[in-house]
Parts: sequence; C-alpha cells; structure tokens
Amino acid sequence: MVQRRVFFSFHYERDAWRAAQVRNMGVIEGNSPVTPNQWEEIKRGGQAAIKRWIDEQMATRSCVAVLIGSETAGRGWIEYEIKKAWADRKGVLGIYIHRLKDQNGWQDRRGENPFARFSFGDGNFANIVKAYDSQYAESDQVYAYISRNIATWIEEAIEIRKGYQ
Repeated sequence: MVQRRVFFSFHYERDAWRAAQVRNMGVIEGNSPVTPNQWEEIKRGGQAAIKRWIDEQMATRSCVAVLIGSETAGRGWIEYEIKKAWADRKGVLGIYIHRLKDQNGWQDRRGENPFARFSFGDGNFANIVKAYDSQYAESDQVYAYISRNIATWIEEAIEIRKGYQ
C-alpha cells in the first residue's frame, strides 16, 4: 500500500492533543504540525492568511481526514476544508477522536458528524463520506483501532471520491 499524504482537519484549540496522537502514529504521512505560536502568527494575518495556509497545505495531499471531536461540526474552517477537499477531488473521511485522552487524561463527549451538515444531490453528504468511530471505550484501545485501520480508510476514501464526478 502506498503511503499517502494526508491533510488533517480538526478543531485546533480543543483537539490538538488528540489530533497529534493520530498524526504521530507513523502509519501515514501527514502535514507538518503547526505549533501554537505558528498558528497564532497565521491567524494574525486574518482570514486571507488562514485560507492561503490551508490551500497551500492541502495542495499536495491526496486525502483529508477530519478528526471529529465534540465541537468539530459547524466550525467554519473545517467546513471550508471539507468543501475544498471534495471540490479538488481528494478523498474525504472522518475519524472520531473524542475517546482519545487529552493532555490532562480526559476523554470527551462524542460530537456531531460534520458531514451531516451538507447536502449532496438529493441526499446527505454523510451517506457518502464515511466517519469511523471505535467501539472501544479505553483510549489505548481507540488508539490501536485507529492505527490499525487508518491506512485502509484513507484508500477507501480516495476510491469513493473517484466514483463521483
């Protein structure tokens, strides 16, 4: 299986710690994590700078993985990333990360599926884009589940996208 380059979309302030766990699994090649200082600098440039940064990061990726935490759905930049990924013919998938522990050892509540907020033709985008949620309750088991399956999910997302013009 080819190691894919993936853009990770997530709620930075709330889920950066959980997202780092997924990004650092070593199973796939992700975009370089931005440090809090770098992110603050990007944000100081305003909406245009954020959009430019996202566009540049996504340009060389074959797939976008939305890491779904309790407050991911409905966030403007995440919605932009989802729409852009689909328009640019990239694979799109979701991975629920609420059961991974944060830096304080806490799990979170399950968030809404962000894809359910979009229509596609006569249906719902959530019926096309898959969002994976572990059946495990313990953080280490959730981590192992994601690590075992993420490469397959990415390939499947890319194949699903190829099926839509």
